[in-house]
Amino acid sequence: MVALGVSAMLGLAFASVPLYEMFCKATGFNGTTQVAASAPGQVLERTMRVRFDASMDANLPWKFEPAQREVTVKLGEEKLVFYRATNLSQRPIVGTATYNVLPDIAGQWFNKVQCFCFTEQLLMPGQSIDMPVVFFVDPDMAKERRYDGVTTITLSYTFFESRTDKARDMLSRLQAAADAKRGG
Repeated sequence: MVALGVSAMLGLAFASVPLYEMFCKATGFNGTTQVAASAPGQVLERTMRVRFDASMDANLPWKFEPAQREVTVKLGEEKLVFYRATNLSQRPIVGTATYNVLPDIAGQWFNKVQCFCFTEQLLMPGQSIDMPVVFFVDPDMAKERRYDGVTTITLSYTFFESRTDKARDMLSRLQAAADAKRGG
């Protein structure tokens, strides 16, 4: 009986992180944004100011910033904005971005259609890239009177150097191509 209890607790411990992530994605809890295939097609007159924030891990030798600090969008309106990243180092680096929105309660209404944060980003030494984010604020937000006071949403990204197997594979293929070019 004790072994069954220990096994159940161990299983719950391993499942807690994925379950928490699923909960956050489904509810927007803790500022987790939603992902959508497209904007809903309904655009309301109510507007929302969306601010953009960018930060990096202190060990990542990149410059990372939004192309513009804020935009005003109508609820339901699809909007394209860009962030710019520059690799300031002398080596290729694969980066990955985490994100959230503030206030936390806005996460359930903020939808990304396209985002650089969905994939890892490879930057060569000195390379700069403009990375798109396509988003909308769900017009159903207007139906919930308790969100009438939310007039500004801040979208924040933090970049880290990626240490995943995929990142290591990207860098290995890049090194193999460079070696082949030098040798052939």
